[in-house]
Amino acid sequence: MNTRQTARLVMIIDYGMGNMRSIEKALAALKADFIISGAREDLRKATHIILPGVGYFAEGMKNLQKLDIISALSEEVLGKNKFLLGICLGMQILFNTSEEGGLIPGLGYINGDIRRFRFENGSSLKVPHIGWNEVYSTDMGNVVVLKDIEPATNFYFIHSYHAVLHEEIPHACTDYGYPFVSVVQKNTVFGTQFHPEKSQKKGLALLNNFISL
Repeated sequence: MNTRQTARLVMIIDYGMGNMRSIEKALAALKADFIISGAREDLRKATHIILPGVGYFAEGMKNLQKLDIISALSEEVLGKNKFLLGICLGMQILFNTSEEGGLIPGLGYINGDIRRFRFENGSSLKVPHIGWNEVYSTDMGNVVVLKDIEPATNFYFIHSYHAVLHEEIPHACTDYGYPFVSVVQKNTVFGTQFHPEKSQKKGLALLNNFISL
């Protein structure tokens, strides 16, 4: 753990669903102080929290419940305005519900739902959506984690489900058959459907924007 940024401590929530090694390497490259933990007491110490995720929505929520940190996470993020970044499945868990495996409740920090990609008959597009794709927004400057990142920058995606917003908040989109929400911001809560830790220099720039808040 690097000690350069002594005023900030990043906690990566370890709930059995994330690619910890890639995020760990990215934060180390940024010389950030960070811990990997699923403990409530570490949530209270952290200034910035990352909720990563690869896998199934229902399993992710179940694992968070097993750790008994959902109420503590809400207290730290919604009550104390700590910064939270959800990545991929971690972003989806921030929403009200997901239709993956039924209608599964999420954390409800962002008003919206998670839906599977559905394309018109005859489409050659495959699910999951895998690979590099552009992120764009007419509102790019208002999404603070995208500071100094140009519209149409490519990031790395791998997912079968995507977010649908039911509130007006700063966000950015990506096209895959149709536009879908790929970045969200609500107060101190942020989400990226793509993996910034796998997105080279621009991904590191986004993570740096987050941990610099």
